[in-house]
Amino acid sequence: MTYLAHTAHAQLAAFGVSCVGWTLTAVALGLIPWRVWLISDSEVISSGVAWVGLWRACFNTHTMVTPGFRVMHCEYIGLSEAFTPPEIGAGQILMVLSLVVGMFGNAGGVYALRNVNLGVERVRLSFLATGGLCLLAAAMSLIPLLWNLSSVVTNQTIAFPPDFKMPQAPNSQHVGSGIGVGLVGSILMVISGIIFCKYKLPLKPLQKEEVHPEGRGAKDNLAFESLEHL
Repeated sequence: MTYLAHTAHAQLAAFGVSCVGWTLTAVALGLIPWRVWLISDSEVISSGVAWVGLWRACFNTHTMVTPGFRVMHCEYIGLSEAFTPPEIGAGQILMVLSLVVGMFGNAGGVYALRNVNLGVERVRLSFLATGGLCLLAAAMSLIPLLWNLSSVVTNQTIAFPPDFKMPQAPNSQHVGSGIGVGLVGSILMVISGIIFCKYKLPLKPLQKEEVHPEGRGAKDNLAFESLEHL
């Protein structure tokens, strides 16, 4: 069954793409600037810019520095808080689930590639399961990413409590690096999932090899019989 080892080059590349996509998704989950608020006329926010992520809202300041930060004030955004918008709450849940599902997808990719190297014939099912997990992980991350992207485009605000020292609404806002990194990671997961699902078992070359000796033997026997008749 060693012929299978040369049939999954695309899937091997897809595994690398999947690992990169999963890593970018994890990075996006931890980045603060998902939504960048531009703010003016604020005594607390010295830079005029505030960052809203899935877990925190932060801004640079010289008067209210959070312990552990040099010039930044941050407040935690809880899932159960009344002010937490649904797109951020969905992101806190779905992005974590996406990482878990993507991790299982990458583990399935290792298992499927191992089966290829060992010559296991039922390897297509392993690749289909791996591709399905990668696509599911991508879908889970794309929902909050696109939802937050839509909120930025439509300039949706968040009713932060007074402790956050955030204004009721920004002058304007634009997409932060968190959404961009997450979208790239999700697209890579989609690409890898499609490649995994498209794996097909090749025709066995051993079947042809078994036919040739019989054909040669038949031809030799016919020639021998013709010589006997002569």
